[in-house]
Amino acid sequence: MAPRTDALTREVVDLIATVVARYHEEYEEAAAKHALTGAQAKVLALLAREPLPMRRIAQLLKCEPSNVTGIVDRLEARGLVERRPDPDDRRVKLAAATPAGLDTAGRLSESLDFAREPLAALSAEERGVLRDLLRRMLEPGA
Repeated sequence: MAPRTDALTREVVDLIATVVARYHEEYEEAAAKHALTGAQAKVLALLAREPLPMRRIAQLLKCEPSNVTGIVDRLEARGLVERRPDPDDRRVKLAAATPAGLDTAGRLSESLDFAREPLAALSAEERGVLRDLLRRMLEPGA
């Protein structure tokens, strides 16, 4: 029989779940204000950092490459994303944010206040500790 989870661990898990749910809810609302779905906004945010092959986008979003193709098609139709050849392998196409896509991604990011406001209530040291603990939780084998 597996050991029972203690009350503190259950409370931490519940709090993390609440934070994640509130973040997703706000992310969807912010995306909608820019006439984007949540998935489109996530792809655009990834591409605002760097151009990526479709397969890599699918890996990062943990979905099928065919789903990414449709999302990129819709973003491309709006002029927010373009496809370009990979300079290292011309057989591979990269999806990249256009200037309009970069602008939209920036405005979307600025409109996400949920995480920013509560984190501002923590000192820089507390934010650093929280970051380090979250990283440690996400390390393989942690």
